[in-house]
Amino acid sequence: MSKAAAAARDAERFFDCNRLGLPVVAFRHDGGVQYANEPAMQLAGADPAAQRLFFDRLYRARRLPEEASGIRRTGTIELGDGSTQAIWETPGDEHVVVTLTPWDEPGPEQGLFPVDELTGLCGRSELLFTLEGAAAEQRDDIAVYALDLDRFKFVNDTLGHPIGDALLKAVAKRLRGACRQDDLIARVGGDEFIIVQTNVSDVNEAIRLAERLVDLIGRTYLLSGHSVNVGVSVGIAFSGNDARDPERLLQNADLALYRAKNDGRGRYALFDPELHEKMQRRRALEIDLRRALAFRQFVLVYQPQVDLVRNRVTGFEALIRWHHPERGVVSPLEFIPLAEEIGLITQIGEWVLRTACKDAAGWPDDLSVSVNVSPVQFRGGNLGDIVVSALGGAGLPAHRLELEITESALLNYTDEVLATLKSVKALGVQVSMDDFGTGYSSLSYLQKFPFDKIKIDQSFIRGADSRLECQAVLRAVAGLGMSLGMKTIAEGVETEEQLERVRAEGCTSVQGYFTGRPIAEIDIDAFLSSWNRQKEAGNE
Repeated sequence: MSKAAAAARDAERFFDCNRLGLPVVAFRHDGGVQYANEPAMQLAGADPAAQRLFFDRLYRARRLPEEASGIRRTGTIELGDGSTQAIWETPGDEHVVVTLTPWDEPGPEQGLFPVDELTGLCGRSELLFTLEGAAAEQRDDIAVYALDLDRFKFVNDTLGHPIGDALLKAVAKRLRGACRQDDLIARVGGDEFIIVQTNVSDVNEAIRLAERLVDLIGRTYLLSGHSVNVGVSVGIAFSGNDARDPERLLQNADLALYRAKNDGRGRYALFDPELHEKMQRRRALEIDLRRALAFRQFVLVYQPQVDLVRNRVTGFEALIRWHHPERGVVSPLEFIPLAEEIGLITQIGEWVLRTACKDAAGWPDDLSVSVNVSPVQFRGGNLGDIVVSALGGAGLPAHRLELEITESALLNYTDEVLATLKSVKALGVQVSMDDFGTGYSSLSYLQKFPFDKIKIDQSFIRGADSRLECQAVLRAVAGLGMSLGMKTIAEGVETEEQLERVRAEGCTSVQGYFTGRPIAEIDIDAFLSSWNRQKEAGNE
């Protein structure tokens, strides 16, 4: 590397001039200019004579003692516009780096590559500098590891932040012990770390380090008398023709980390191009999803719910459908989790609730409408107000609305959720637990809240055809509902045999393709007329 290039890199390293827009000049010890960035050249002007004068004045204005080291403020200089700039210097073997800042603003005394105060590891700025240098040299032997601690939040929440901080320090120590001396280790978030390795010979070398990290970080820590256990997930990305840009390289490592966590945590994953393509598709889907409400691409369909004792339709469950102009019909299984993740489910859920109430207001008075409520909709505590507004706006009596929630709604926000459910139930709104039996603590929630209905998950209905354990669950839940005074509705009934089985086991209601597929609101009158004709014909 030439002396001029070295001077340029030192200037970037010490002052991060591109990011901050500071004028930076690297002088040789004889006063000649080895490097000047764009802000410095703008101050110097376009005329060569004016440039020489400016740089000469700047060099003479600096007063750094020869024995000095580190960054320090050494003087001031007045510019042509009348402003006064402070001069900051950092000495080097071949040059001295000088930068200017407004005299009354803080300067870079601590450097722009501060270490992480808690762990002593590098910060993000030095990480980016290292990756930018590797990109400039077109290196293809770089491995980047993105690490995220598993269960760190649990440690912080249960043992307190001092123990959490001690754990981070201990993790940093183990990372140093696992890595080579010239590897860069940075802490870039609360429990997030990045390792950059150069001269990586092949994929297997990177895998060996990842396996060592998973093993080492996962061993027990003894902190202030507490035995602490966490794990680590690792994503690995490699530099190459399409991944030399620092941000792209870090993004690739993050995508691999995301895969490792989805695969079960406490493991590593390698980046592959498919992850980037999936991310691009997800990003495009997110953009389209944000437009869908405004462009009125969502519609509701309604699936009938049938009372088995009286053989009559008692209501309909509202189900959302997304009609995309290019993608066609997008499955709720694809877009609902994304909407929950990005927070859009609150707006979508409110639209569903208001639309369902408005539609149901035009049905016969003895029919109800069921609306699924996402766990995310309970955050903020205003779901009760939205329900009141939706009922009032539609003129729908509260007893004709049923809210369906899953166990996941109760897992993280139990007190808040229960308070909201009690408030809407006090209005007369019915509340049911959806997908009952799929969670590990469904029974405990039945004790905490008096649900009106239990919806038995369709997996037990379909499994009852051949599996004795599913038949046992079906029988037990139906009996439990009867003893607690709760209705039980079997979901996913598709055959006459399944219908007769759930009837025999004591389920009070049924929902599924056998008794009625989801239909548009405009077709509900025709469906009810057809059902009543069939019922009358069966009674003759």
